[in-house]
Order: sequence, then structure tokens, then C-alpha cells
Amino acid sequence: MLNARPKPRFRSKTLDGLDVQRHVIGALLIRELHTRYGRDNIGSMWMFLEPLLLAVAVAFLHASSGKGHPGSDIRIIPFALTGYTVFMIFRSIVTRSESALEANRPLLFHRMVTIFDLLFSRALLELIATSGALAILFSLAVATGLAEPVGRPLRLMAAIVLLAWFAFALSMGIAAGVHISKAFSKFVHPATYIAMPLSGAFFLLEWIPLPYREWLSWSPLNQIFEMVHSGVFKSYDSPYFDPLYIIGWCMALTVFGCLLLRVLRRHLHLS
Repeated sequence: MLNARPKPRFRSKTLDGLDVQRHVIGALLIRELHTRYGRDNIGSMWMFLEPLLLAVAVAFLHASSGKGHPGSDIRIIPFALTGYTVFMIFRSIVTRSESALEANRPLLFHRMVTIFDLLFSRALLELIATSGALAILFSLAVATGLAEPVGRPLRLMAAIVLLAWFAFALSMGIAAGVHISKAFSKFVHPATYIAMPLSGAFFLLEWIPLPYREWLSWSPLNQIFEMVHSGVFKSYDSPYFDPLYIIGWCMALTVFGCLLLRVLRRHLHLS
């Protein structure tokens, strides 16, 4: 007993803090589910059905427009399906962040709940729901012969996680910007619609002529979608993405977003 070494105080506090935050985010996740989808009828199953129905509609619209890019063996349905569904993760996290603060302001009276927790729980819900819808749809497409199995599943999963991180980092800045100026929120939805055709969700960078290809390749969003497409299709091994470059953007935006939230919390009136 005399030789027993006590647990370092710093480590103990850190682990306790992480455990508290895990429980807080879990509770916020359940609250968001019940608030958004309710408990009647199919309830929380709507979180999968909503993106699933939208993705099916977009995939078949693209399928009716042609067989794919000339000279490419990439099939149009899995290409459109993954492109749109993965972009939905980005768009949903970004657009829902503008209302996160106003909708959950009373929760901030609780000392353990932070603005970061509110945004993170919403982002996590979007990631789980839309990724689940993508998994269901892609499995059905493979089973019916409309798609081949995912070529590089680990790369695809890594790309989706990076996209969610990038969107969450942006969402912190958006939440702060909306609180500072209500007019800022008017530009969020149009910006996501403009980003959709430029993001790379529905094209490969190798299809784009120079110098536009080089310009687009500097965008972290385009690089993430290159990672997505090369993860889905084994025949396409894109040279136009760098995971370290994407992570660098995500880390920089996360630090900047956390600083903005810290300033925002000091000036936020709960009453």
C-alpha cells in the first residue's frame, strides 16, 4: 500500500472532463433527435430516410442524363450517389450551425454545456445519419448490379471523417458570425448552393482543363472529394489530394473557430 502511486492529478482531471463531455454530447444528441424528428410514427428513422430519399432522387436524375464521362469506366449512379450524399454531410453541418445557438440558448445556463458541445452534437448527428443512408444505398446498388463494391473503403471513410471535421470547423465560425450579424445568416445557404457545383462532388479534377484544374486543386473541399472518388472507384487513383494539406486546413479552422466561440461566450447574454 505504501508503494502505491497515486494517479497524476492532471491526468485524472483530464479524463474526468472528457467523460463529462462525452455524457453531455450524448444527451444533446438524443435531445436533437427527439426535437427534430419526434417520437411519433417512425420517429428517429427519419434521420436515415430523409437523406436516403434525396440521394436516390439525385442519383436517378444523373443516371437519366447519360452513362458517365466519355473515356471513363466510372459508373454514373454510384458516382452521383456518393458525391451528393457526402456533400449533404458538409451542407447539413454548415447550414444547421446558424440556428444551433438560438435553438439551444437555454441549455447554456447549465455550466457543463458549451457552444462547442451544441455544434458538435449536431455535426455528429448529421454524420451518422447521412453516412448510414449512404451505406444502405450503396449496398443496395451493389446488390442490384448498379455499382461495384467500394474499391478503397478505408480511404472513403477517412475522406468522410475529414469532410465532417472541415464542415464542423467552418460551422464554429458561422455560428459566431450569425450571432454578430443576422445578415450573415442570409449568405450561408446561397454559399452552400454555389459550393456544390464547384466542390468536386459531381466531377473529377482530371476532367477539368488547365488552368482551372490547378486553381480548384488548392481547395481543401475539392481535395476531399478527390479522396472520396478515389476511395469509391479502384480504377481512379487521384494525384490531386494531400491528406496532410487537408488536415492542416481542418486544424487551422478548428483553432480559429474555438477562439471565436470563446470570445462569443463572453459576450453572450442568456436572458
